[in-house]
Amino acid sequence: MIKIIDLHKSFGEKQVLSGVNLEVKKGETMVIIGQSGSGKSVLLKLIIGILKPDRGKIYVDGTETTGLKEEERLRLNRKFGMVFQGAALFDSMTVAENVAFGLERHLRLSSKEIREIVRASLEMVGLRGVEKLMPHQLSGGMKKRVGLARAIAYRPEIMLYDEPSTGIDPIRADAINEMINKFKQEMGMTSIVITHDMASAYKVADRIAMLYGGRIIEVGTPEEIRQSLNPIVQQFIRGEAHGPIDNW
Repeated sequence: MIKIIDLHKSFGEKQVLSGVNLEVKKGETMVIIGQSGSGKSVLLKLIIGILKPDRGKIYVDGTETTGLKEEERLRLNRKFGMVFQGAALFDSMTVAENVAFGLERHLRLSSKEIREIVRASLEMVGLRGVEKLMPHQLSGGMKKRVGLARAIAYRPEIMLYDEPSTGIDPIRADAINEMINKFKQEMGMTSIVITHDMASAYKVADRIAMLYGGRIIEVGTPEEIRQSLNPIVQQFIRGEAHGPIDNW
């Protein structure tokens, strides 16, 4: 579904990605782990086209995306839903207006059809009767779920999650993990999840890839990652302060 070949990206003199290669199969959940600042979120923005690479190619469902014109890019982006790290709700819009945002931009639907999709999407994430609330009236966990509802509202083929469980307590984080699995099972979505939470990674991943030094240094099933002989991978998944990763 997604194929990344020799992807490079720098900002000024800072080289963030230096030859990323990765394949994500149709219908699988790929979790990408790595230190803060390792380029995980940059990689997502390159996949969805918010940023352009300095070098390399990205294929989405067989289409090479890095050279697309704006209109072609917008058409391709309808395949994607994205859940941002901080939910990224519009403060001046109600919950219903937030969830409807993508529908109104991408699809020609009546007001009644949009209301039905908004209601169904909110129910899928366990929220009812919140359509008229404003974001400031929601808890952190509810904001996350509204962000999920907005992302799934127009039934994308590919979901991108940027730290979906950050900033909420472990119980609500696990509820988000269960929703990620539910979307995959019920809608057959291909997903990429960025996280540093290994409990979440093990729960949702079909495969896990570790980004380090601007490259993917290892890819495997959760069990293969647990058993990895790479000391960098082991230090990260164990959360140990001392080892081959230089944090300073």
